[in-house]
Amino acid sequence: MSIPISRFPLPETLEDLPEDIHSTLLAVQEKAGFVPNVFLMLAHRPAEFRAFFAYHDALMERESDTLTKAEKEMIVVATSARNACLYCVVAHGALLRIYSKNPLLADQVAINYQLASINERQQTMLDFAMHCSLSVGELTSDWESRLMASGFTQDDIWDIGAVAAFFSLSNRLVTLAGTPPNEEFYLMGRVPRDKAAM
Repeated sequence: MSIPISRFPLPETLEDLPEDIHSTLLAVQEKAGFVPNVFLMLAHRPAEFRAFFAYHDALMERESDTLTKAEKEMIVVATSARNACLYCVVAHGALLRIYSKNPLLADQVAINYQLASINERQQTMLDFAMHCSLSVGELTSDWESRLMASGFTQDDIWDIGAVAAFFSLSNRLVTLAGTPPNEEFYLMGRVPRDKAAM
């Protein structure tokens, strides 16, 4: 039984999409081996697709002062779990496993980051991400002092807050559309890749 990707319209074929979005999906498919469902879910609103992924890439692909790719994914997994977004927990859990090279970490962060095998700096980062995602998110003097004492720069603090805020949007859109994670995400980073097949 196939699970619907979205409660909203989907493109009949990739060829029905604007050329730039069509090319983006083909490039993602070539790199990952599949098209993540969130790309298809958003494709029916081309202007929003472009804006969403432009901001996603600006946040997630830029080099932060001290935040690693794995730490950004920790923020996504922890906040998405609290927002009950299965898609983002599963998809970004896969990326966290890959970037951290730790097959256990994503599950630990999703269930209770305060008990996960992470350092004190990362605990502070996730505490602030939760504050930004689930509370008002105000950067008070106390928060700024605590974050800077943990080694974060002002740019890092923006990144932590922006990633938490952006993925709160993503969590809500995926939940609104009822978009499930692709099955491929579940095993990524858990089992060694078959190098003979590469």
